[in-house]
Amino acid sequence: MNKKALLVLALMVSGFCASAQRVGSSPEHIQALTSKWQGERFPDGRPKVPDIVVERLKNCTLEQVWGYMERKGYRNQVERDWIILKPGETMTGRVVTAQFMPTRPDLDSLVRAQGKAEGRSQKGGINIWPIDILTKGDVYVADGYGKIKDGTLIGSSLGNAIYGKTGNGVIFYGSIRDMQELRDTKGFNAWVKGHHPSYIKDMTPTAINAPIRIGEVTVLPGDIVFANEYGVAFVPAHLVEGLVSASEMTALRDEFERYLLQQSKYPSGEIHGDWSDKIKNEFRTWVGKYPKKLAVTQKEIEAYLAKDGH
Repeated sequence: MNKKALLVLALMVSGFCASAQRVGSSPEHIQALTSKWQGERFPDGRPKVPDIVVERLKNCTLEQVWGYMERKGYRNQVERDWIILKPGETMTGRVVTAQFMPTRPDLDSLVRAQGKAEGRSQKGGINIWPIDILTKGDVYVADGYGKIKDGTLIGSSLGNAIYGKTGNGVIFYGSIRDMQELRDTKGFNAWVKGHHPSYIKDMTPTAINAPIRIGEVTVLPGDIVFANEYGVAFVPAHLVEGLVSASEMTALRDEFERYLLQQSKYPSGEIHGDWSDKIKNEFRTWVGKYPKKLAVTQKEIEAYLAKDGH
């Protein structure tokens, strides 16, 4: 290639890096995407839902999560039919998104140039770029467009790197390799659409921390994921605390009612129906001695009791 052609190529690349959309979303863009969240944020712009709320979400059921979001108008937030590395476990965490697309040389070269301009690693495969930005409590969620053979976004080495950074696992609309070795990684779990012994090939990460599609769901960076053996739900950050409180309040009432029924202290109709002031006061005392830390606040409890428990 002569010097003139090299100069033209350099100008094209520099022009792309100066004007094209970033591979990774800016904090300002993420804040705009998640503008309904009014609380604290991470430096990358994602909502910082409190740890206690994310942890308490594990106590919900898929039906509770789906029902709450349905009532709020979010009707396309659950994806089912996964292959799960370790069935029977529940995972919650803050979403970091990545979108992969089939490689075409012209797009791939521009993505690599833009990634370099953004300071992303130039060593190893570019499939590690989303992994590099993970932090504690994150869940790596990637749209691998359902590719199985040659679509393995991670193997055992990257899986262990992800767990070391996040303490969590992954959700891929795509595949992984090294299932046997990853199953032995304590604490790591994966919800995937398939697995294969092949290495990743001909895939380009075109967007990081941007909106992506996971099956029937649109996922935003900073969503809180709820994943168990029955399905995966992506909860908008601004809905999580309300969801956890509502679900926890229902669970507390159910537990308290079982406690009263075992004592045979009140007729069943009084326990299952609208509570009397006497039962409400017993409930307040019982909650005050509850052995675990609750996400629901005293103010929310009083608001619930003011509605006669309904």
